[in-house]
Amino acid sequence: MMIVIKSPAEIASMQKAAEILVKTFQAVAPHVKSGVTTAKLNQLIHRTIEDHGATPSFLGYGGFPAASCISVNDTLIHGIPSEEEILKEGDLVSIDIGVNYEGLHVDAARSYAIRPSEETERLMRTVKESFFAAIPFCKEGYRIGDISHAVETRVLKDHYGIVESFTGHGVGRALHEEPAIPNLGEPGKGARLRAGMTLAIEPMITEGSAAVHILEDGWTVKTVDGKLAAHYENTVLITEGDPVILTLSDEANDG
Repeated sequence: MMIVIKSPAEIASMQKAAEILVKTFQAVAPHVKSGVTTAKLNQLIHRTIEDHGATPSFLGYGGFPAASCISVNDTLIHGIPSEEEILKEGDLVSIDIGVNYEGLHVDAARSYAIRPSEETERLMRTVKESFFAAIPFCKEGYRIGDISHAVETRVLKDHYGIVESFTGHGVGRALHEEPAIPNLGEPGKGARLRAGMTLAIEPMITEGSAAVHILEDGWTVKTVDGKLAAHYENTVLITEGDPVILTLSDEANDG
């Protein structure tokens, strides 16, 4: 396993990329409303990233056709924006964005909802809180398994499904780097954290069964039972002290 430790210059570029990513979420969040197409949201995301001198990490990655992944309701991740997909009241919308600035990538996702039910709000709250449950373990000396176990413990407290087939990951020089960061696991296992590591930690949870399948487009991941899914992600810098959540904005714009 080759884990990349970032130099101060690389971290500075990632911080700039993160600022752009935060501004992109702030630009798109007010437009997540009934009657808007996911294609329109993607166009706004694409334009905002480029207007700030960066490029969308996802566009063309493995052949992905858009600047962002927009996943609605029973789509867990990798939803392809479409002119045919029109948002409506009650929808849960997960938006995943990557930004490439000076060759350095950051990655983050937020789940939004349009006039959500209490059940939908609870699912969204749990996925977000499970990310923050991992942050105390994002310090030198802990291991990847400590992060995974913290996410798992918080999600299972509310009896939601945890998808095993997709994980968080290292990020920086490439969009996906080592190590993989599962959302469930044993404490004390896995790679040891070191200052300079940059990790995309991303809980992905389901309202019902954790079983998912990929559509014929080769990208869209949906729950097998058709129940809701939620996704929350940030890029985290491991330091010699407390971790830095690079892609975190103020709570009002944070999904």
